[in-house]
Amino acid sequence: MPQTGFHFTAPPPLSLYVHLPWCARKCPYCDFNSHEARGDIPEDAYIAAVLADLEQDLPRVWGRTVRTVFIGGGTPSLFSPAAIERLLSGIHACLTVAPGAEITLEANPGSVELGRFRGYRAAGVNRLSIGIQSFDAAKLTALGRIHGPEEALTAAAAARAAGFENFNLDLMFGLPGQTVEQALTDVATAIRLEPAHLSVYQLTLEPNTYFHRYPPPLPDDEAIWDMQQRIVPALAEAGFGQYEVSAYARAGQECRHNLNYWRFGDYLGLGAGAHAKLSSAEEIVRLWKIKQPAAYLAGAGTPAILGGEQILSAHDAALEFMLNALRLTAGFAPSLFAERTGLPLTEVGDSLRRAQAQGLIAQDEHQIRPTERGRRYLNNLLEHFL
Repeated sequence: MPQTGFHFTAPPPLSLYVHLPWCARKCPYCDFNSHEARGDIPEDAYIAAVLADLEQDLPRVWGRTVRTVFIGGGTPSLFSPAAIERLLSGIHACLTVAPGAEITLEANPGSVELGRFRGYRAAGVNRLSIGIQSFDAAKLTALGRIHGPEEALTAAAAARAAGFENFNLDLMFGLPGQTVEQALTDVATAIRLEPAHLSVYQLTLEPNTYFHRYPPPLPDDEAIWDMQQRIVPALAEAGFGQYEVSAYARAGQECRHNLNYWRFGDYLGLGAGAHAKLSSAEEIVRLWKIKQPAAYLAGAGTPAILGGEQILSAHDAALEFMLNALRLTAGFAPSLFAERTGLPLTEVGDSLRRAQAQGLIAQDEHQIRPTERGRRYLNNLLEHFL
């Protein structure tokens, strides 16, 4: 039966995510839906499948404007600029994309060069997210990365030379055998490359990964905490404000696509394993596509590519909003809860009061946000809403 407890005054902002699932090598820490490319990638067939997927999903988002596009993976930069141009042209032909929309493509050093970046820029990509992870050769080897420090430096320089003023660098800390000083050296190197945005996150051992089965020697909790405590002010001094647990940006350069996720906006997901969250007048639905690229290609344009669908209860929607929005340093305006969930804030009133009593959140008529204590003990804060 449709969920009838929601009341939206307007639909949430809509983003589009496109998943390109192939990579040159599966990293031992990666739990994403990525598959090693053995031989040539069927990029023509896959782009056609994604556009057929979009045509099938159009009734779900008819009349709505896409605010951001994110092409993720896998390693999307394994696809040629011509393929990315076909993809974006097909998206523009089917959907209304807002003028000035943020259009991001993920890239890895070792799969890019200057001409390729220029091709992506000409195709309509206006933001890059480059998976550096570390500038230390030994750490890159331990992480199973295919690039070295020089390729990482070259990729950042190529992004700027190709005209990308807005690019992100991904870094990890808490790496096997890493010292606090080595983590800070990675951050200092990234700062010198002058990106607009940095994602700096702790290596975690995710289920169904090689590292989970065969854990490497990681720094202890005290060293990890010391890294965190020193990374944040180092980035702040360089002009990067922390606006989410692992996201730092220069003023006005926050990732709009990810902000839409954290603020419980809507998004359509295309490609093998892609997820979507869509709101209508009566319900909020999550749906996902099948993961295996071969099966996705075989079922292109048919209902066979739908992996599953879930209609959220009011409890689920309230929980998911809080789990996302409280990751943001600034938190959220009280009115945003109703705008994005279609529910009154009283749905989580008791949980908010308990969290405030423990000093984990601060709230007034303008904002609800995690305190410094709440950010440090984020899991404890989020448990109040489970």
